[in-house]
Amino acid sequence: MDSLLIAALAGLVGIAIGVVGMHAFRVSERQRAEGIDVDEPTMPEGANEVLASLGLAYIVVDTVDGVVRANPAAYAFGLVRGHTVVHQEVLRLTSRVRGDGIIIEEQLELPRGLQGETTIVVNLRVAPLGDEYILVLADDRTEVSRTEAVRNDFVANVSHELKTPVGAISLLAETIEGASEDDEAVRRFSKRLHKESNRLAVLVQDIIELSRVQGKNVVHAGVPVDLTTVIVEAVDRSRVPAEDKGIDLRVAGELPRRVHGDADQLTMAFRNLIDNAVRYSPEGTRVGIGLSSRDGIAQVTITDQGIGIEAENQERIFERFYRVDPARSRSTGGTGLGLSIVKHVVSNHGGEVALWSQPGKGSTFTVRLPELEEGLDDLSGLGYGDFRDDDAARLTESDAGQQPHTRKNHRPASAPDSIEEETP
Repeated sequence: MDSLLIAALAGLVGIAIGVVGMHAFRVSERQRAEGIDVDEPTMPEGANEVLASLGLAYIVVDTVDGVVRANPAAYAFGLVRGHTVVHQEVLRLTSRVRGDGIIIEEQLELPRGLQGETTIVVNLRVAPLGDEYILVLADDRTEVSRTEAVRNDFVANVSHELKTPVGAISLLAETIEGASEDDEAVRRFSKRLHKESNRLAVLVQDIIELSRVQGKNVVHAGVPVDLTTVIVEAVDRSRVPAEDKGIDLRVAGELPRRVHGDADQLTMAFRNLIDNAVRYSPEGTRVGIGLSSRDGIAQVTITDQGIGIEAENQERIFERFYRVDPARSRSTGGTGLGLSIVKHVVSNHGGEVALWSQPGKGSTFTVRLPELEEGLDDLSGLGYGDFRDDDAARLTESDAGQQPHTRKNHRPASAPDSIEEETP
């Protein structure tokens, strides 16, 4: 019994010593941890104030490319997620700067969004910041790049379109000069020369009109406009070519309220739509212009019995210089700018233009514009944002669920019944 008791007491003493030792170890580790001063990442003096005043998205990374600091714009651009730089292209630039100690500037097109569904064009400037940090400045150039691309595309298209009539005029002039002794040939080629010169004049005029439409602020420079008067004027200007083809132009309905805008621009837009309907309609048919007003929205529909437009072409019909059938457009005198001008004019007036069309059954273009309130003769003191926001809200409420610019497989309710009943 004495030996067993001694063994038990020894075991208890050993356990007690172990517990005391473990406690002493933990106390020692805690004291040592508390004694260590961990330095948080710090920026060079004055760097935060400078970065805040730049107005650019910025990212500051450390020696292992961990994000030390980034402003909200960097997260909005999709350059940073959490504490990680998203794009390997950006990390490639930071690595080069870290290795070479130089400043690098480069423009990149980077995917944006969780799935990279969109892209953003950014101008990146990457430079050392102090001894251990790298600064990335990002300037969003997406809109500038898009504008430059549109401008370059427009210049290329204009050059191509001008080259055709200019080349034809030059060739015809040489032919006339060579056939000066043949009166019949001179008359024939002179007639074609006159046609090409007219085509060139129309093209140049459309380019000028498109430039004017894009450069004028209708909201600030506009006045109350009687849309009924505009339609009457547009129909009158299109009546001669319509009579030449035996096409009946009919106007039905009324617009009791005025719209805010530019009368000349609106007349040009509606004349383009009516001319288009006449140009692509068979002889002896009818073009209907329907006028209606509902919920503060003026609606004008132009319906023809023409050749119609295939579904795959309807999405692009408002693009500059786009033609469904280039050969037919040239033979009918089309420049490919008329509908683009219409789209810009309507957009400038806070409205929308929609298309319904079926091959062989004709087309209906519908223009919808916000009306002025009764008794509002001028917009003095009414801000741009107030006018557009109010009218855009009414436009949206009255057209909820409808797809802008292009509507397919249904005829607008306001399309004249008499036109629908007729067959080309």
